[in-house]
Amino acid sequence: MKWECGLDEAGRGCIAGPVAAGCVVLPADFPVGMLDDSKKLSKKAREAAYAEIVARACWGFGIVDNKKIDEINILQASLLAMKIAYEKMAEKFPKWAEANGMQICGDAGSCLSAVVDGNFVADIPCEVRCEPKADGNYPSVMAASIIAKVGRDALMDEFDAVYPGYGYAKHKGYPTKSHLEICRSVGPSPIQRLSFDIRPKSEKASGKKKPGRRDDDSLLPGLFD
Repeated sequence: MKWECGLDEAGRGCIAGPVAAGCVVLPADFPVGMLDDSKKLSKKAREAAYAEIVARACWGFGIVDNKKIDEINILQASLLAMKIAYEKMAEKFPKWAEANGMQICGDAGSCLSAVVDGNFVADIPCEVRCEPKADGNYPSVMAASIIAKVGRDALMDEFDAVYPGYGYAKHKGYPTKSHLEICRSVGPSPIQRLSFDIRPKSEKASGKKKPGRRDDDSLLPGLFD
């Protein structure tokens, strides 16, 4: 028997901070009614679900920082964060399975079948498939999305204390109006993603490109050049 392993990321659309990923295997008796796509849950419900997942599931959390994102692009960084999350989960899996009375058939990879939210699969050593909107259809992926978001939000709260004025605790690195304004007025903090474009729409519409890497459509021209 293979156990379902869910993977999802958080923070891909941000212009600051790391991209994060969660990887979760749920026990058979987990209360899945408390789960949903992390974005659809209130903060209170999300944190309650997070506490239950951490206490009862086998899980891993992975991050890739802004410098690596700028180096390899956000898509590849998201997949790398998922790989890290999977590896951390896999380290725990044998003992967790034993503690939950499960028979395992070798290493974690031979016992698991992974579902990744999105259109791309992470490089992980098990059977894996990707599916758009998986975070709304598979409890294990819902749980992974919660691990990723709650873990990343906590990191952004810490960055808010280190770099006051940028509002990271409020917007978590997403390109809100206030975030864009502070970046344009005082420049980037050390956790800004310098390869992401925050120019006004009128400037983008002019067709004038700023210098910067563009490996694919998910990595935009340099934002602070």
